[in-house]
Amino acid sequence: MRFLLPCLFLLLLGVPKTGRAQKPSWANPDSYLAELKKELDVQWPKNRTINLVFHGHSVPAGYWHNHEVHTLESYPNLVLTELKKQYPYAVINVIVTAIGGENSLKGQERFEREVLVHKPDVLFIDYALNDRGAGLEKAKEAWEKMIQSALARKIKLILLTPSPDQRVDILAAGNPLDQHTNQIIQLAETHQIGLVDSYAQFKKVTAKGDLVKYMSHVNHPNLAGHQLIADELLKWFRK
Repeated sequence: MRFLLPCLFLLLLGVPKTGRAQKPSWANPDSYLAELKKELDVQWPKNRTINLVFHGHSVPAGYWHNHEVHTLESYPNLVLTELKKQYPYAVINVIVTAIGGENSLKGQERFEREVLVHKPDVLFIDYALNDRGAGLEKAKEAWEKMIQSALARKIKLILLTPSPDQRVDILAAGNPLDQHTNQIIQLAETHQIGLVDSYAQFKKVTAKGDLVKYMSHVNHPNLAGHQLIADELLKWFRK
């Protein structure tokens, strides 16, 4: 009884259980891009070009079924469309450095010459779907190198967890995509940078039995799937 009373007291206080904290400990979406959002509101002639760079594999590149590339219906350009509604005076370049079939190891190799050369104001990294073949350790090393290189140049970073592969049961704990998701979350927390948890959103629609409505192909989202990702990204740009 003497043991139960303190435990009950702690529960009433709302002390979190062992494991991941209740409140996310990565960057705060309300403040992380605060200075950039001010710049997006600046009018000519005092404004400047804002570069948003999307680095990753076939999903940000816009690949759909049968290798068709739906550039304007991919999440980088859906984000641009909505940002222009929100920031009508801004000059925004969306630059996609993604390559279909690539993993983070290959992406890191060309990071300096093909990504940082664009001088991103915000850099988005989306590789987890293809990192399963590389394994957690090598993928983490590649992500770390890209993150460190960008942070050294004071670039704002937002990491993306994976979109689905319908051959993987994403509701099964510990599946490969789940493992890479957890690793990306840890990287965002460690470096106090941005995170878009696409994987969590796709798990929600999967739990409802609706995943097929969001996919154009076994592992490529359709417009609804890309919009789901874009909606999460846009939370970082809300005024």
